[in-house]
Amino acid sequence: MKINVLVAEIGSTTTVINAFNNIFSENPEFIGQGQSATTVAENDVNIGVNNAIIDLKKNLNIKELKYDKLIATSSAAGGLRMTVHGLVYDMTVRAAKEAALGAGANIHQITAGKLRRTDIKKLKEINPNIILIAGGVDYGERDTAIFNAEKISELNLDVPVIYAGNIENDEEIKLIFEDYPGKLYIIENVYPKIDTLNIEPTRKVIQDVFEEHIIHAPGMEKVKDMVNGHIMPTPGAVMEASKLLKEHVGDIITIDVGGATTDLHSVTEGSEEVNRILISPEPIAKRTVEGDLGVYINMKNIVERIGKDNLTKQLAITKEQLEELIKNHKPIPESDIEKRFVGELTKEAVITSVKRHAGKFRSLYGDSGKKTVAEGKDLTNIKYIIGTGGALSRLPKSMEIMESIAKSNKGNDLFPNQEALILIDNDYIMASLGVLSIEYPLAAIKLLKKSLNMNI
Repeated sequence: MKINVLVAEIGSTTTVINAFNNIFSENPEFIGQGQSATTVAENDVNIGVNNAIIDLKKNLNIKELKYDKLIATSSAAGGLRMTVHGLVYDMTVRAAKEAALGAGANIHQITAGKLRRTDIKKLKEINPNIILIAGGVDYGERDTAIFNAEKISELNLDVPVIYAGNIENDEEIKLIFEDYPGKLYIIENVYPKIDTLNIEPTRKVIQDVFEEHIIHAPGMEKVKDMVNGHIMPTPGAVMEASKLLKEHVGDIITIDVGGATTDLHSVTEGSEEVNRILISPEPIAKRTVEGDLGVYINMKNIVERIGKDNLTKQLAITKEQLEELIKNHKPIPESDIEKRFVGELTKEAVITSVKRHAGKFRSLYGDSGKKTVAEGKDLTNIKYIIGTGGALSRLPKSMEIMESIAKSNKGNDLFPNQEALILIDNDYIMASLGVLSIEYPLAAIKLLKKSLNMNI
């Protein structure tokens, strides 16, 4: 059988292969899926990719499989590890952080101001895949970014460095990194003027750098042996799919509940009413990662948040039965009670992560009396709430879980309202379609609408 495009999603524990045909036609097709354990421990993820292809052939009931192109997303080997170093946390540091998260990075260190000895020590221990230096609006403060660049250059790490700070420093930065073993990228300032975010150029370069340097990540050395197209971080791919969908159907938020984390991707300008009273700017495309809200690896964190007494009531079971569920918790629930248990965990993860992602109305008091302002990301204009990831794509009550978002608003949260439509990534292919969209955007949007059962 001949396939146009295979997409490998190389996760920390599982590798999935999705097959797509008729990419250039009016009716592109999702053919099927295969999966296998990820083989990072063997220092060759290609073994897992090959095993997933074998599983795909079995599911398609075919003996031979040929393909034109194999592209990939990856969160294996810790994903894309980044450190971010800026000037003032609420300004350039925040802008750089938004760019890194939007590209699908896992940020392991954030510093504001001049790097200290303890910061340098931690940076070396992290051994990041990419280092991002920012600082200063254009033609503003220069010294902090230069100081940090000199300290990082002295480490002689073979790690790519991105500079996205004050444009006046560009030539100085080139000189500082002249003999540095890693590659230097100088791009537009992420915070060129006060209250102005410019994160898209940085986000794009981070994804390009990831693709170029992925072979240096532990366990990923051989990934390009098979992949003959694009490879990008899995969360970055979900963001690409979310941005594509926003272009075609309107403002959206995508919720991805996983075993270790819960990721939220919102793509919206917000409402004019809220923007008029917003304290500081927010990116149109924003990603947050809740590292304590995973329904498998971090299951006990969510149990603690809900409370065992509440869980026994919600599930109508005894304390002993709950302890048994916790003790024997599986990555993929099988029985009805296991699915209901994961459903409660997922609901808590969804509501908590949206609450952390969304902004709020606040009251300020001054000489002229009370004034209402808005702070953080405005989700009130969201038209669609999309669920992807294993939990929300596979659990029986996913729709109800996401409907609970608007209902949980106590009045001050900038949440989506109850008119927002709930959609499920039924084929669980959103990340695959994000990387597919780089070369085949028309096919990607059509396949995405099919998976979401959208008749528009």
